[in-house]
Amino acid sequence: MLASRVSRFATSSSISASGRHVLKSIYAAERPEGVGAVVRRSLGTRFMRNHDPFLLLDEFTLNSKGGFPDHPHRGFETVTYMLSGQMQHEDFTGKSGTIGPGNLQWMTAGRGVMHCEMPVKDSNDSDSPTIHGLQLWVNLSQKDKMCKPAYQDLRDNQIPRVKPSEGVEVKVIAGEAHGTKSNVITRTPTMYLDYKMKSNSSVEVVVPKDHNGFVYMLSGKAYFGDGTAVVSPTKDEGFDDKTNHVTINETISTPFEGLPHHALILSQDDSSDTLKVQTKDEDAHFVVLTGKPLKEPVIQSGLFVMNAKQEVDQALEDFREFKNGFEKAKEWRSKISPKGYRLKFQDI
Repeated sequence: MLASRVSRFATSSSISASGRHVLKSIYAAERPEGVGAVVRRSLGTRFMRNHDPFLLLDEFTLNSKGGFPDHPHRGFETVTYMLSGQMQHEDFTGKSGTIGPGNLQWMTAGRGVMHCEMPVKDSNDSDSPTIHGLQLWVNLSQKDKMCKPAYQDLRDNQIPRVKPSEGVEVKVIAGEAHGTKSNVITRTPTMYLDYKMKSNSSVEVVVPKDHNGFVYMLSGKAYFGDGTAVVSPTKDEGFDDKTNHVTINETISTPFEGLPHHALILSQDDSSDTLKVQTKDEDAHFVVLTGKPLKEPVIQSGLFVMNAKQEVDQALEDFREFKNGFEKAKEWRSKISPKGYRLKFQDI
């Protein structure tokens, strides 16, 4: 998907607690993206540019006429996880296919990919937003940034599930959790878990001590922390539901309330690697994302993410001159892009 240049927003906390807890919550407001798409971007904005090794998280919805036409990437991976509807994809390596509800596509852009992501039209060609999913950008280390492009596609029934406690079901999309391991190969060590919890249930999530992590709430309400780690949420002044805003966890009192379309940034320097989660009077659906920090410079210009400005400039030159991994971009035209669509260089 597309992304614009954003500024850095640092994170820190002096809170001390026995287990993993929420440092702050970022509300992701709706914003237009691509062609006729709407995204809720939590990571990848001025409130939090990245959370090493994660660069961006979008919750997207679109109708049969929307989508993300031809665009290039270099230096990172895109992870598309479908919640409803079907998306078709195609790129200049000849790779194409369709992913539907519960399916996963883990694309390693590496040295360069130009691709297109468009919805599969429903039978009545409805304009209603029937496509819903998440797209995560995972940074690649310097040694992997110029690797050969690659794909990992998993159908819903290929993703392992586990029920660690009563009323809780987990899909282990990447990494290992609750004694169950995913088959996804992660160049940057990553854990990606999809939790569905019934009301009045609880679970403990083990977050590796050397990982940064966050939770993204999709629906319902859940409470995060062990009772020594949360606040009375207070919005920053001047923000409303049409704008991203941040809630800082300033008080140690009760577990933090997670609400839909919020990214909950987790602490790291704790005496325990366990995050306690519970629901009360309603069900909840959320994903837990953790990754081992690369601790490398992150220089991003739109669709290219490298370690130095010169490398980003080189990526743009390579794409414009169809070289060093972008040779096929010169002649390639996606069959699924909107008729007459042409990428403009200023969009990169």
